[in-house]
Amino acid sequence: MMMQIQARKSLPGIFTIYLALAVGSGLARAEAQENQMVFGIEEAVRTALGANPDVVAARLGLAEAEERVSEAWSSVYPTVDLNASYSRNISAPVNFLPAAIFDPTAGPDDYIPVRFGADNQWASTISVEQPLLRPSVFVGVGAASRFEDLQEEAVRGQSHAVATRVRLLYYQLLLSREQLRLTENSVRRVRESLRETRARNETGLASDYDLLRLEVELANLEPNLRRAENSVREIRRQLAIELDVPEQDEITVRGALAEMDLDNLEDNDPDNREILEFMGFQGGDLEVPEYALRMAGELRSDLRQLELNRDLRQAEVRLEQASYLPEVTLFGNYIINAQDNGSPNFFARGDGQRAYTRIVGVRVSLPVFQGFKRVARIDQKRAALRSAEVQSQRGRDMARAQVKSLLEFSGEALSRARAQRLAVEQATRGFEIASAQYREGLVSQFELTDAEVALRQSEFNYAQAVFDYLVARAQLDEATGLVPLVDQDAVQTAREGYELP
Repeated sequence: MMMQIQARKSLPGIFTIYLALAVGSGLARAEAQENQMVFGIEEAVRTALGANPDVVAARLGLAEAEERVSEAWSSVYPTVDLNASYSRNISAPVNFLPAAIFDPTAGPDDYIPVRFGADNQWASTISVEQPLLRPSVFVGVGAASRFEDLQEEAVRGQSHAVATRVRLLYYQLLLSREQLRLTENSVRRVRESLRETRARNETGLASDYDLLRLEVELANLEPNLRRAENSVREIRRQLAIELDVPEQDEITVRGALAEMDLDNLEDNDPDNREILEFMGFQGGDLEVPEYALRMAGELRSDLRQLELNRDLRQAEVRLEQASYLPEVTLFGNYIINAQDNGSPNFFARGDGQRAYTRIVGVRVSLPVFQGFKRVARIDQKRAALRSAEVQSQRGRDMARAQVKSLLEFSGEALSRARAQRLAVEQATRGFEIASAQYREGLVSQFELTDAEVALRQSEFNYAQAVFDYLVARAQLDEATGLVPLVDQDAVQTAREGYELP
């Protein structure tokens, strides 16, 4: 009786401990969920475009280019300079003048020391210059503008690269997650079969060979499970870098490749529908649009950068040629000189100790000969221009070839995905038949396991085909210069069938 009473008294304490543990566990789970970051495809790309360091650095480069344009334009405006100086003569300079200047009777070797200057001397000058004709300035403004256009396109190109990398990592995470899910299912199934076979082996209904076979299969699957887990973690880390989010945050993405329907948009759940709509799913047709090949080389960022670089080199040639032209400048100076003796007194004590000078004029400058330096610099710029032209043409040829390859690969991946979907349906039916026969004792455990392995493999093959198609479409967007979110207006215009500039 006393023991029962003591047990009852200890119950509240035990309950308190259990409650504390439960609350602590709940808080830990809540904290983990709070740190978890869930992204859809559009949100992930938009986040990267706003925070990725590569895009930020490109935008800073554009800001620098804009200031270069402002600097170039500053040479068109007048310049105003103010100079002021003060000097104190500790010992005033003395010159010797012929004495005959003051005394005609003095001999030729007679000189008189004469002191020049006062103890204190001031000088102030205001200079104003206004270019009237300076060809190099206007050519330089054009060159700076070409550089600004180049940097602006570099921002667009970097945005293309970041958006594409995020899309590929997003798809890779979905594929790795699918691989992990299938591997976990296989491990769980083999463990269940192993447990059943071990029990049957103890009763003599299963052989040692059957037991050993399952143990070997489990030993082969468990490293694959760890490898799949590591792959998911690694891709999450890479995606965190692209999104510029803390690595400790748990990143997950929406969607499932194995459940994606490439034939009908409405048959997909909202997450998969977002993925398909983001890459251009229209009207139940996932075939690559006709504008893809037509746009190759027209809006592609790297090709436009090559063309702008060629224009910049052309502007640099004109800038060097402008050095042969004359420059005309209007100038004016206002000068105040003053001096006095004794203690310093700014600008002296009277008009007799100050002098004013006013000057206006026009200056024409024409460089005649500079030791063939200009000729050499022009030849250098022309060589750089020819190199830029060759690179631009080669880039166009490679772009067309790349787009054609991506078109073929995307079409092949789409056909493979549709065929593999039928294989999944057949493998599912086969597994259902094997499961029913196993329950009736018509097939062995190994036959059931083989049917499940075939199902898992067909599911992964389908996910792989969907992954390949999505990757090809993402790369095709970058290759044609029509990347969602980055070129949203151009994408919409192309899809509506209008001609793009």
